[in-house]
Amino acid sequence: MSRRVCVIGAGAAGLTSIKGCLEEGLEPTCFESSDDIGGLWRFKETLEPGRTSIYRSLLANTSKEMSCFSDFPMPPEYPNYTIHSQLLQYFRLYAQHFDLLRHITFQTSVQSVTQQPDFSCSGQWEVVTKDRDGREETRVFDGVLVCSGHFTLPFLPLSQFPGHESFPGHCLHSWEYKDAEAFRGKRVVVIGLGNSGGDIAVEISRAAEKTFLSTREGSWVAARMSSNGLPLDMKVITRFTSMLPRWLLNWAAVKMLNQRFDHRLYGLQPTTRPMDRKPIINDDLPGRILQGAVVLKPDLREFKGSVLQFQDGTVEDDIDAVVFCTGYRSTFPFLPKSLFSGRGGELTLYRQVFPPALERPTLAVIGVFQTKGPIFPGMEMQVRWAARVISGLNQLPLGEKMLSIIEMERIRAMKRYPCPMQAALNLDFIPYLDSMAKEIGVRPNLLWLLLTDPGLGLRVLLGPCTPYQYRLTGPGQWGGARQAILSQWERVAQPFKTRMVQEPDPKRSCACLWLIPLCGAAGLLAVVLSQCQLNTT
Repeated sequence: MSRRVCVIGAGAAGLTSIKGCLEEGLEPTCFESSDDIGGLWRFKETLEPGRTSIYRSLLANTSKEMSCFSDFPMPPEYPNYTIHSQLLQYFRLYAQHFDLLRHITFQTSVQSVTQQPDFSCSGQWEVVTKDRDGREETRVFDGVLVCSGHFTLPFLPLSQFPGHESFPGHCLHSWEYKDAEAFRGKRVVVIGLGNSGGDIAVEISRAAEKTFLSTREGSWVAARMSSNGLPLDMKVITRFTSMLPRWLLNWAAVKMLNQRFDHRLYGLQPTTRPMDRKPIINDDLPGRILQGAVVLKPDLREFKGSVLQFQDGTVEDDIDAVVFCTGYRSTFPFLPKSLFSGRGGELTLYRQVFPPALERPTLAVIGVFQTKGPIFPGMEMQVRWAARVISGLNQLPLGEKMLSIIEMERIRAMKRYPCPMQAALNLDFIPYLDSMAKEIGVRPNLLWLLLTDPGLGLRVLLGPCTPYQYRLTGPGQWGGARQAILSQWERVAQPFKTRMVQEPDPKRSCACLWLIPLCGAAGLLAVVLSQCQLNTT
């Protein structure tokens, strides 16, 4: 009899969890509190407390080839960066292709997840659910995959700013923001320079009288478009670049980012280096600053009625609204309190997946991490590993060993992220995926590929680290992975073919696109060598 697994949530993580369970012979049952799939990427006009919320113009920050699931490329006609509705449609195609919907029970929320009395032997969980009519039902599962996300409880730090009670305008969190229409003709302050803060400040600036963007530390800002108009992540997230020393990558990243605009001149330059902190992705922010439509300000100090004072002593008068883009608090109210054993009462996870305190590793949390790269392949790899652990095919270290690894990684991450929460959540893309892929047996063998299939091996080494690389071999191997890698640049080019332009040899041009990263790497090495020569003369 196959093991039964409870999957909580039918967003991106939940869908790939259902599929991952099926691949390992597990029997998944997914509970989704809403009436549809999509989770975060399903735009809704109205706010629903306890659920995720996105703004109308939300666009993916990572390209379609880097963001897709490893055995299901996005349609070639999709633009390279998709808006939320296109991404939701991709999830529908994915669910239909792998017949996932029949495993989902909609409009049913999970009330509690508790260990069975014989948990140390059985590893089983008692799950209490409530349907839309308020009826509760109790079921027993052999495993639980928590896929409910961590963007549901907004963090609104009003109490940190004296005088906020005297502010006559409107204070809101980015969770409440839908579009800029409500801010037309107003003077607005946006607090926080993450991806949401940058997007919302730019969008509001097109309607507001004046928009101020307050940031404590600044940020490196990268555009989605790289050289030759190609997706940035496909140019920089490669196995070759991941092998280079961090100092060299930081040096090259500073040169590249400041070539677009001078971060110091624009008031955006942070104290950290680009590879030590995740840059924000924004195509328009520098232009709006250049035009004076967005004005950079330091961290907010206090409210004085409609006057806001900042840490440098400057003030801005007649402010009508303040939008807090200050992130979220992770909350899993249905989980046992004993799992929240972190220093600040947070959920502690080994490799951001398994609670180390459990006697039996039959509960995993999926998708609670951030990375300098696409998140969906990371979610999928977490699921593939977790499903094998729950099924008994892979083993975890002892609890004490897991705790020591968690602490060691925390200390290392704190050197780059002073905030403990950020330090725990932020992971390096390729090393993180490779660590789990090694456990599963699906990490690409570069030397073997270069010897037996040089064309493919060079693309895996020098080209973008697309998710297909993790389906070339081992459990879950996909027969289409090799061709997906060989044709990935063709799918990049496909959406541009709306007006044909005369070319000497279109097929050859498209086929050679994969050489661009190699040329970039050669150029980088040439610049480094020339710099070394200058330093020695």
